[in-house]
Amino acid sequence: MPACPCESGKSYDACCGPLHDGETAGTAEQLMRSRYSAYARGDHEYLLATWHPRTRPDRLELYASGTTRWLGLSIRRSEDTAPGHAIVEFIARYRVGGAPATRLHEISRFVREDGRWYYVDGAFPAQ
Repeated sequence: MPACPCESGKSYDACCGPLHDGETAGTAEQLMRSRYSAYARGDHEYLLATWHPRTRPDRLELYASGTTRWLGLSIRRSEDTAPGHAIVEFIARYRVGGAPATRLHEISRFVREDGRWYYVDGAFPAQ
């Protein structure tokens, strides 16, 4: 079984796969990991479905298929900030075409509504 792109140490079928197939994430960190895996797999629909309607774009333009290679994910911290609210700080590494690898360092905000976690937005911490 292939390893999950989110680097949880589990197989895709035992980690993000069930979430991509419709299961509900139990934590904001699980949702964040599944969103990273969705980026790695080019799953536009999942990304939009897990984005809060208040901040969700009308459409999502990812790089052309096969041009982006996701290289790794590191979770720095994950914490509940209030009931139904959480943040996840992470670093994701990726490469577009032959360009040097890029590090995306973000503190993402999540909200839980009607039993489901949603990505709200993210901020880039000061370096």
